Amino acid sequence: MRPESFRYHETTTTTNSLNKLDKPLQLFLTLNIIVYIFCLFTCHLEKMSGKAKDILQMDLYGLLGIKSSATTKEIKKAYRKKALTCHPDKNPDNPKAAELFHQLSQALEVLADAAARAAYDKVCAAKKQAEERNRKLDDKRKKIKLDLEARERRAEAQSQEDVQITRTLEEEIARLREEGSRQLAEEQRLIREQIQRELEEQRQTGESGGKSGATPKLKLKWKCKKDDEMNGGYSHDILFKLLQKYGDVLNLIVSSKKKGSAVVEFASVRAAELALSNESGLSGNPIKISWLEGKPEPVAEASQSGQFLSSQGSLSNERDYESIVMMRMRQAAERQKLIEQMQREDDDEAAGS
Repeated sequence: MRPESFRYHETTTTTNSLNKLDKPLQLFLTLNIIVYIFCLFTCHLEKMSGKAKDILQMDLYGLLGIKSSATTKEIKKAYRKKALTCHPDKNPDNPKAAELFHQLSQALEVLADAAARAAYDKVCAAKKQAEERNRKLDDKRKKIKLDLEARERRAEAQSQEDVQITRTLEEEIARLREEGSRQLAEEQRLIREQIQRELEEQRQTGESGGKSGATPKLKLKWKCKKDDEMNGGYSHDILFKLLQKYGDVLNLIVSSKKKGSAVVEFASVRAAELALSNESGLSGNPIKISWLEGKPEPVAEASQSGQFLSSQGSLSNERDYESIVMMRMRQAAERQKLIEQMQREDDDEAAGS
């Protein structure tokens, strides 16, 4: 007889015996019996609760090595197969064999019963859903954390980059200031040297010995018919190429009214003298060159003038500098004056013919 049945039989016998006793004694014994039964029931519930917790901690299907969709027949077959391999009698040296065999028995007890299996599957499904939700939340929290850390790194890198850019800009500004100061000083030095060379050239050639101090100008003439559109083979570019090899050409004006004539203005008397002495133009149509303005004085006078300027050079550098600047400003006016002079000569020759 099972212990529970024995207790029930014992309780029933005791209850029948109470009917033969006095009512106060019957009441007292009845209360004791009720308390005893309640204690037994409470202990049973605690045992069942602990058992349920142990079962929920296990993967019953994995323990038996079957799928969750296995039939009752497949469950029992898997149980027998597993139980034979891990029975305590077959594994006397394995202290965990009895525990494993007990777990297999619990798995069979739950999965072989339809109601218990349904309850177990429901709890497992809920547990799996909860784990999935937690996993998604963990993934989301992890992503948020990673995004936050990435933004912080980008912000820090941007801040460092801004600081570096600012520092680089400040260094570049300082460098440009320093280089600009050096370049400005160098340009000023080159300008002073150029002015000194021009002044020395003026002294040597006697350019400043003329009364007007005008730049040297030469008049060019060549044969050309009135209806010759090629102007005797001479254009502005051709003339400029022929003359610039002797020195700096300040102005070159080819007459548009009178064919076969032009005026050239050189920067130095030396360049004008070289062009006058050596240039003959095109072989098929040579050029005749003559002085128009700024012709140098005789050699003796020029030499005396040069000596005088040389002796006074240390006292007049500032005035010479101003003279060069003023000369540059007069060039535009002289060019216009030269054009008007050529036009008057062309008009006079046209009227005379």
